[in-house]
Amino acid sequence: MKRILATSAILVVLVSLLAACGGGGGGGEQELADELHLYNWSEYIAPEVVEGFEEEFGVDVIEDTFANNEELLAKLQAGAGGYDVIVPSDYMVEIMIEEGLLAELNRDNLPNITNVGDLFADPPYDPGMVHCVPYLWGTTGIGYNTDVFEEPPDSWAYLFDPELASEYAGQMTMLNDAREAFGAALKYLGYSLNSTNEAELMEARDLLIAQKAWIYAYDSEQYEDLLASDETVISHGWSGDFFMAAEEDERIWYAIPQEGGTIWADNLCIPTSAPSQYTAEAFINYLMRPEIAAANSNFAWYGTPIPAAYDFIDEEVLNEPAIYPPDDVMARLEWLEDLGDATPLYERLWTEVRAAGP
Repeated sequence: MKRILATSAILVVLVSLLAACGGGGGGGEQELADELHLYNWSEYIAPEVVEGFEEEFGVDVIEDTFANNEELLAKLQAGAGGYDVIVPSDYMVEIMIEEGLLAELNRDNLPNITNVGDLFADPPYDPGMVHCVPYLWGTTGIGYNTDVFEEPPDSWAYLFDPELASEYAGQMTMLNDAREAFGAALKYLGYSLNSTNEAELMEARDLLIAQKAWIYAYDSEQYEDLLASDETVISHGWSGDFFMAAEEDERIWYAIPQEGGTIWADNLCIPTSAPSQYTAEAFINYLMRPEIAAANSNFAWYGTPIPAAYDFIDEEVLNEPAIYPPDDVMARLEWLEDLGDATPLYERLWTEVRAAGP
């Protein structure tokens, strides 16, 4: 399936409509800053959404990007103080709260927070949305070349079972991410992806080491490009990356493994060092408008936590079960949770996986 791209004329109209959807956050006595500094994943906000905010609020949005949560955390730990809004994933939010890196939200400036759906309104990593609001969400599963697979490879067995996986030796990638790699292995073995049981983790480690005989690379940044260039035919990765790649190459698609996998949410948060919390909250409130949330879902091919946005989402996005899964599939997904005292064990086992041959 190939995404139908909007024409430039439609985008211009959309910007005008979005700008007319109402004002920013509350607190009328407060003043907006001239600039808002956003630290985000790459290609993760619709250009017309940024343009609409700048036009309506008179604030220039300056965006920097990061490749993974650990890079984001390291930057803040090193004292980077220029960002107003950051976009960490769920488990990283929990870590940042513990380290005192995130400001508490002023709900007086966030009237649109009531638009967040029940599934995301009380997230396990930030109960009650005290520090963050969910931005976009997705799943971790299997991207593949539809020319190679007659049926969707909707099981982790395609990556771990010796008979199945060996058929694609040298043509598969795994995320270069300890939690996601171990999560996939644990799910294949029938365990929780948040397991802290040492015996289960050792079993998952051994499975990952055995899998290396078939792995082309551990990669979290260009795995979808490797699919498109025919260097690989199957990849472990994040849902929206494969859907965005499908815009350019209709052979690429995505499946959620039947054993279940990761559900995750990236979140809009304000660092304690933010230059302007009020401007940040005006921006976050704007992103929670249904029309704006829909524009970002359409752009990134990830789910929005704003149910009222569904009326504005392209049918091919809203009706795709790999983006908005049915209830029975949702029931088999798990959030990544903070591992607590088991964190050093994961780190050691991941080091052993990466150091092992071949």
